[in-house]
Amino acid sequence: MILNISVFALPFIGLDEQSLFEFGALNGFLVVIYEELWRLLTSMFLHSGAMHIVMNMLSLYIVGRLVERLFSAVSYLGIYFISGIVGSLISVYFHPMGWGVGASGAIFGIFGALTGFVLVHRKRMQDEFIEFIRGFGMVLVLNLGIGLIFPSIDLSAHIGGLVAGAIGGALVAYNPKYIGLYAVIAGVAVALFYNYLPSLYVTQSF
Repeated sequence: MILNISVFALPFIGLDEQSLFEFGALNGFLVVIYEELWRLLTSMFLHSGAMHIVMNMLSLYIVGRLVERLFSAVSYLGIYFISGIVGSLISVYFHPMGWGVGASGAIFGIFGALTGFVLVHRKRMQDEFIEFIRGFGMVLVLNLGIGLIFPSIDLSAHIGGLVAGAIGGALVAYNPKYIGLYAVIAGVAVALFYNYLPSLYVTQSF
């Protein structure tokens, strides 16, 4: 759990838009056209306000403490950051001119990792654990529903992180050593998708 909290030790709370921009907020035009790739990562450590970071920390605490017992630190961090980057890329695809901050994509990746693990081992799970997962599923659906109700919430980043995390969680559930394979597959997929984005931006500029 200390590791979870340390991820959020760096965020800047309550910064104005200019400060968020300077510290690395996500923007598709800057990421794709100006190749400021670091924004795919730095945006995960920025939050728009106290409520934003509190909600993220609470979500990560609830699910993260369970995932930490199922995955090694390397797998946990690998899935977390890969899911966050994938979520950022999906956000860039759907919102090319928008701005974004927050670790929601990465956190949903942890949600997905737990889901993937359970799907692989569902036949061996104890009844109590299955009940917990059902409750977790309700929380997940609720979070996705909130994303639909409030337009400012980037649902595309949530879904992108969720899918990336589920794939990673399932692979690691089969074999913990597959975290390396997951990283390679994710790296290739991210590179190919990123190389495709400029054509999308050129098309939308006309």
